[in-house]
Amino acid sequence: MIDIKDKGYCPTLEEIGEYTGNPVFIQFCSDMKAQYDCVGKAEFSSCSWMPGWNVKFKKAGKNLCTVYPQEGFFTILIVVGQKERTAVEAVFQSCAPEVQEVYEQTKSGNGQKWLMFDVEDADEIYRDIFRLIRIRRRAK
Repeated sequence: MIDIKDKGYCPTLEEIGEYTGNPVFIQFCSDMKAQYDCVGKAEFSSCSWMPGWNVKFKKAGKNLCTVYPQEGFFTILIVVGQKERTAVEAVFQSCAPEVQEVYEQTKSGNGQKWLMFDVEDADEIYRDIFRLIRIRRRAK
């Protein structure tokens, strides 16, 4: 098993998937490739929140989301900026209650909300994450 905090070794997406022990991670990577024609890239982060390897999904130079692998699950960060806010709030009421709660409880900073979702299953939250990423992708 990989050491997610070993800066000297860049793991593959498959190794990160094994680290999470959750098949939904590989499904998420596959769905991102299918829907946005983008492949996740492992990047090392020294941030205080979760230092170690994470996976960034970018399209046309724009970060769509960042995935933080953890044992048994993974956390997805989606930044909702000023440009996306109106569209997100338009679909807000039809999102899963957990997604609504994260949105409501996340404070804005510099006009952005950094939404973090723990993913264990391909459920309602998973579906809503893709709705938010779709909004992020379309925002110009």
